[in-house]
Amino acid sequence: MDFRLTGEQRDLRAGMRDLLAGRYGREALRASVEAGAAVDRRLWRELGEAGFFSLRLPEADGGVGLGLPEAVLVFEEAGRALLPGPLVATHLAAGVVPGAASGTTVVTAFDLGGPLVAHLGEADAVLGASAPPAGEPVRSVDPLTPLHRVTGPGPAAGHPAAGHPAPGRPDAGRRPDAGPDPAPYPDPAPYRDEGALLTAALQVGSALRTVELAVDHAGRREQFGKPIGAFQAVKHLCAGMLVRAEVARTAVYAAAVTGDAAEIAAAKLLADEAAVQGARDCLQVYGGMGFTWEADVHLHLKRAWVRAEQWRTAAQAEELLAADLLGTVG
Repeated sequence: MDFRLTGEQRDLRAGMRDLLAGRYGREALRASVEAGAAVDRRLWRELGEAGFFSLRLPEADGGVGLGLPEAVLVFEEAGRALLPGPLVATHLAAGVVPGAASGTTVVTAFDLGGPLVAHLGEADAVLGASAPPAGEPVRSVDPLTPLHRVTGPGPAAGHPAAGHPAPGRPDAGRRPDAGPDPAPYPDPAPYRDEGALLTAALQVGSALRTVELAVDHAGRREQFGKPIGAFQAVKHLCAGMLVRAEVARTAVYAAAVTGDAAEIAAAKLLADEAAVQGARDCLQVYGGMGFTWEADVHLHLKRAWVRAEQWRTAAQAEELLAADLLGTVG
């Protein structure tokens, strides 16, 4: 399998990086955190105009006509920039929900399992639902991923996109203590594989960015008259971060090419570990400064925690991989 990017793919990635650097750099990120506004409607429309959401729609339908390999490249850049909002759900809704492809409609999904929905208060639509349900705010670990617990009616009965629990997994992804469902929820199963892969790409982008942050800080911060990057312990931390991130990136690229459900599950597992552990190790490189509000490292860690619970959790991915292995062995 050839993982070398084509010239067009490199240009696509560079173009997305330039767009986000100009429109959502560090100052914009910190302004979003301070304001508590996760979705910038103007930027959302600019992403739509750039083809972020319509990337995989056929050209005949107004899309770009590309595939999953290209999608993971642009999502990787979004993860690197810590771009907030229901990016995956809106991308998946292109061609299904009016306005999603152009970025004029913000779409979220029941990708956290059970009654929790991210960005419900900012969304115009919920993937698979006839209308956004009512919900009450729930405190989120990530300041740019607001959560709501659904309290009102779910999708209209008989709505074509209102799904049912996955066979054998009626409460997949729900906390054991969450109590009975207050309403039926749209089943994200038809979108779960692609949603998990795109979320894994976001995690990879975040993991690679924390490597950059750690290496940069290790080269500037001095102790005992020399950069801390000269010390073996710090070198080992940075090297481990890089290995995890690159292995996860390779797995994501491979899964984007094959589209295999088991490979996507493996990619999500590796990407979640790379993003979460990478941010933790980056905090160690930063030392006490990394735990302060002024540093950006904690934002990567908090976002990685939330993404690890979206579309496919570690437990769900492990069960899928185990079933695939048993099926192969049998």
